[in-house]
Amino acid sequence: MTAPFRFPRFFVTSPAPCPYLPGRQERKVFTELNGAHAGELNDALGRIGFRRSQSVAYRPSCSGCAACVSVRIVSGEFVPNASQRKLLKRNADLEVTACRPWATDEQYQLLRHYLSLRHPGGGMSGMDEDDYADMVEHSPVDSLIVEYREPTVDGRRGRLVGACLTDRQADGLSMIYSFFAADDAGRAGMGNFIIMDHILRGHAAGLPYVYLGYWVQGSPRMAYKIKYRPIEALGPNGWRRIAPGAEPIPAELKSPVPV
Repeated sequence: MTAPFRFPRFFVTSPAPCPYLPGRQERKVFTELNGAHAGELNDALGRIGFRRSQSVAYRPSCSGCAACVSVRIVSGEFVPNASQRKLLKRNADLEVTACRPWATDEQYQLLRHYLSLRHPGGGMSGMDEDDYADMVEHSPVDSLIVEYREPTVDGRRGRLVGACLTDRQADGLSMIYSFFAADDAGRAGMGNFIIMDHILRGHAAGLPYVYLGYWVQGSPRMAYKIKYRPIEALGPNGWRRIAPGAEPIPAELKSPVPV
């Protein structure tokens, strides 16, 4: 007889400085992902706005603030605009490989370089090789690393210019963390290219959504997440499609979903 599904226990973190909005405090509700049903639990929590970090699923639960909004792209209806089409064409030479979640030194060095340029002094800046291996390899769910390389020359693998740790959920791809050669002028817009590649990849696999995590109103660092259409945002009444030109996302969508 199969053991009954055990309802997870949720915990709340102590308030800490918000990394996105100066002067505010963040707090998260979280639960552990482990055991035979970790994937199913992660899928269910992803549909109500949770994100995964290693073996933990979390969601903002901040007092007096609901600026973080879960967003996802409808992959089957995505139509790139003119600038996005140019970006896809410019990077069409890249060799893209979905790899098993195994950390490499090449990935780690690219991550370190990316963090030094884009997030110096951030929460991940002190990550060492073991920390990176834990992030990639200790996944309780169906995960992969998507690598983006320049073309192969003389039988040798091309330079790694981007990578993304990705979860495959029942209804879509969840982009956990991407990093890339942020100072390569010839590969400008690489982060956006990685998102579009995931949208196209998800559609080809018959997965309806690509989860981008949280869009944070008032944070310029998160503005890129609502440039892809169609986009849906999670509010108290479920997922709702946001019409073009509707930014900022209406206030009723910014209310947190109760746990």
